[in-house]
Amino acid sequence: MSISASNTKIVVGLGNPGAKYEGTRHNVGFDVLSTLCKQRNAPSPRGKFEGQLTSIAVDAMNLIVVWPLTYMNDSGRCVKAVTSFYKIDVHQDLLIVCDDLSLPTGKLRLRAKGSAGGQKGLNDILRIFGTQEIARLRIGIDATPPHWETADYVLGRFSKEERPVIDEAVTTASNAVIDWCTHDMAYCMNRIN
Repeated sequence: MSISASNTKIVVGLGNPGAKYEGTRHNVGFDVLSTLCKQRNAPSPRGKFEGQLTSIAVDAMNLIVVWPLTYMNDSGRCVKAVTSFYKIDVHQDLLIVCDDLSLPTGKLRLRAKGSAGGQKGLNDILRIFGTQEIARLRIGIDATPPHWETADYVLGRFSKEERPVIDEAVTTASNAVIDWCTHDMAYCMNRIN
């Protein structure tokens, strides 16, 4: 059972556009959406609202899948434009998928609200909407190692050892997005956290 009165939900994966950022820690949100779209045979994304969009039918729900192309720190512009166009309730029908430095690699954490926890893309979205009550699914990429700059670390790629862990997390996260479409938050948090 869905807690939403609307039959449209929006999932946004955070990352940076362009081949040089593919497969980086910071682009794990993009990776989740790509996996989700592959699993569900989604139509090819089209450019709109400074992002790429496609949609997936999940039971009676229309799930709009969004990759902002504004670069991470300006993600809010694209998200605001998409949510305004579809007139959704951002407190119930919007989910942000992003990387998280405070969680171990591959650990997932789903929350209905909270601070950005240092994630600059999520921070920009919360700032633009003026609320912390936006659901987020965070994927752990582990803390910045000693003697590393955080920017270099998040824009680096996963090691050979980390790759299977992150691949499994990405698949689990894409399944969690489907759960989020069709169940209430308590059910989803119970399964994921």
